Amino acid sequence: MRLINIKNIISITIIALIWSCSYSFTGSSVPPHLKTIAIPIVKDKSGSGEPNLSNDFTQNLTDQFFDENSLQVVNSINSDALLLVTIISMPVRTEVVSGENEKATEQRITINTKVVYKDLVMKKTIFDKRISNYATFDASQNYTENRQDGIDRAIEQVSLDILLMVVADW
Repeated sequence: MRLINIKNIISITIIALIWSCSYSFTGSSVPPHLKTIAIPIVKDKSGSGEPNLSNDFTQNLTDQFFDENSLQVVNSINSDALLLVTIISMPVRTEVVSGENEKATEQRITINTKVVYKDLVMKKTIFDKRISNYATFDASQNYTENRQDGIDRAIEQVSLDILLMVVADW
């Protein structure tokens, strides 16, 4: 009898874990009158010189909203809401130094943004916040490739943070 109870507990735990791994914030904190959102191209005021930073960020952010599916992404003329994102800075700093020559082997790239979320129906700003996130990358070899991978992962992290701020009010 005790074995059956343990099996039931394990089964319930596994099911609960599986359910908790998927997420959707559909309607959780999005005002009910907002059905669509416009995401103009992200402005890059970082001075980083990254040629595709604005486009990559805009695409990732748009994809996040498309995948989440609580607000339909449309052009700004037809939207109920507007999300304005500006990259303020993108500093890179050394995280790990190692070896005889004390070379940087791991670096952190941080993307700092200003995000303004507007309700165009009610004609009000829902929030105006600074949102940052980062990724680390191997700086000891293939620097350019690894740095780009770090930028891509940092963009993904910041985009997810922005999405959560909009749809889950985090």
